[in-house]
Amino acid sequence: MARRAAYQKPKTSSPAYFKWTFIIGGIALVILTLWLLQRRYHFFHPDIILGKQYTVLGIDVSKHNGDIDFEKVAGEGYSFVFIKASEGATYKDPNFDRNYIAARKAGLKVGAYHFFRKNREGATQARNFMRSVSGVQLDMPLVVDIEDWSNDYLVSKADTRKRLVEMVKTLKSSRRRIIIYTNGNGYDEYYKPNFADDELWLCSFNDPDSIKNTGHIFQQYSHWGRVKGIKGDVDLNVFMGSKLKWRQWLDDVDDN
Repeated sequence: MARRAAYQKPKTSSPAYFKWTFIIGGIALVILTLWLLQRRYHFFHPDIILGKQYTVLGIDVSKHNGDIDFEKVAGEGYSFVFIKASEGATYKDPNFDRNYIAARKAGLKVGAYHFFRKNREGATQARNFMRSVSGVQLDMPLVVDIEDWSNDYLVSKADTRKRLVEMVKTLKSSRRRIIIYTNGNGYDEYYKPNFADDELWLCSFNDPDSIKNTGHIFQQYSHWGRVKGIKGDVDLNVFMGSKLKWRQWLDDVDDN
């Protein structure tokens, strides 16, 4: 008969183990809390607009914002909305038509944007964009949204610029006026070397007064806005001028 192994009482963790677990967990919690607070500080501070001369406010939306009550948005004092129309070579935002109709009905000035995919040919993307906005009357130029974030990181900067230039050229050949949307990195990498003569919509969480030298006409100043009529966070924007300049700019767009 085989001998049975002697019973051994399971080892229990020492007090030091619990102590260090508690300390490390507490440090991790503090770091996470500080990160969240810092993240909110960087991505949400609408106070940079309050009290400024920039009084023409707007939002930009896509299907990710769900069903939107644009009447309530307009009632909050917002004047314009950029609506996602398309992305890449074939995608059309499923909420574009519905958002467009509801926003126009609410009296908002409406623009449309296309999310540029670095791994798709520019002319093909331009045709997808124009096809997606076909039959609608927009108040603002077509927007080409160029970002590195959540885009194809394997595509070279040179190929990206080539395809982006090709897309803008194709849109302009169809007598389309365009605006480039990008952030600080995209401003240096794509906008400044290739599109300095085109209008700019800049994503920056800085005080508009501090970055006027970029010449942008719109500034997206928050990703964490809260607006009645929209569930969850929404991007907040401002036109870089007075209400008079806003009306003049819209008239100029209409004349072209």
